[in-house]
Amino acid sequence: MKILRADKDDLRDILSLQHLAYQSEAKLLGNPDIPPLKQTLSDLQAEYDRKIFLKTTDDTGAIVGSVRYLLESDTVYIGKLIVNPAFQGQGIGTKLLLEVEKLCPNKRYELFTSNKSRRNISLYERLGYKIFAVKPATETLTFVYLEKC
Repeated sequence: MKILRADKDDLRDILSLQHLAYQSEAKLLGNPDIPPLKQTLSDLQAEYDRKIFLKTTDDTGAIVGSVRYLLESDTVYIGKLIVNPAFQGQGIGTKLLLEVEKLCPNKRYELFTSNKSRRNISLYERLGYKIFAVKPATETLTFVYLEKC
């Protein structure tokens, strides 16, 4: 497995992976219309112009994981940590997060997830992230915000 910076040619594959990876989150939330499943290639291209995208590839070069982040001042905002469900549990998500931290050393790292995503929260806490806020987004969705300083 390799972690590389993604380029624009990777966006279609990253979007397909995102749609695949977020199926379990949609099921957990009981909502098939969550924003990651509605994002279009055009939306992703606009996001790519503002953020840095990383990808993990397998031995064949297929993208099996990705993360994106934005460095603003002393904070790195991390989003859309995704891993192909067939490859989950192999440490890919951990490696992607640690790579972001390596690329942006000595910063504050922030990310968020649904309060129902216990597996995600456990991963982040194992890596040293601490919950600093819990905010309702809608009547049925609450986000947990975590940071690592």
